[in-house]
Amino acid sequence: MCNLYNLTTNQQAIRDFVAPTHDSIGNLEPILDVYPDRPAPVVRKTDGGLELARLTWGMPTPVEHLKTPDAPDTGVTNVRKTWIRHWQQWLGVEHRCVVPATAFSEYGQAPDPVTKRKPLYWFALGQTQPLFFFAGIWIRWEGTRGSNRTPRPGKHELFAFLTTGANEVVKPIHPKAMPVILTRSDEVEVWLTADWREAKALQRPLPADLLEGIEKPAAPTG
Repeated sequence: MCNLYNLTTNQQAIRDFVAPTHDSIGNLEPILDVYPDRPAPVVRKTDGGLELARLTWGMPTPVEHLKTPDAPDTGVTNVRKTWIRHWQQWLGVEHRCVVPATAFSEYGQAPDPVTKRKPLYWFALGQTQPLFFFAGIWIRWEGTRGSNRTPRPGKHELFAFLTTGANEVVKPIHPKAMPVILTRSDEVEVWLTADWREAKALQRPLPADLLEGIEKPAAPTG
């Protein structure tokens, strides 16, 4: 399950790819490691057109998975079981978004013999880490985010992205799943505008020849 991804690009590259009509994120950092329950850029469809906005990573957790009904919610970052009622309510175009990224990570299965920690592996479309998008969903939600130590009650805008079966590149590291990745503008268009019966076909592994392992992403130079 991807719980860390990286965005090493600039706002203009995102604009050139999806042509949003509104941009409300301010200045985008030159390199951004995104962790759960942290803000990150997404592109979503609004009544006024496409908007580049900053939302918090992690959709509301199903109530049955909370420790108590009133417990702070850390959120669900990855959504795979789209047939579950909890997720079906947010699969319409009004709740879909795309999440810009240049690399994502997965933990290996076996701990490192020296550090005793599971190693972290990174994946991208190539060593130059070109821009791609995760197929995501978003919602406006009122409740308490965070933890018992640092609760954040109030109104929140949240997102998560879909996952699917792992392809041949990811499977040796993380055999269960990988993010749903969109690499072309027509795929982004389908995800943001099409009926679910058409859009759900995009919930599939990225062809293995389009993905490769990379070293940990670094800030661009020049």
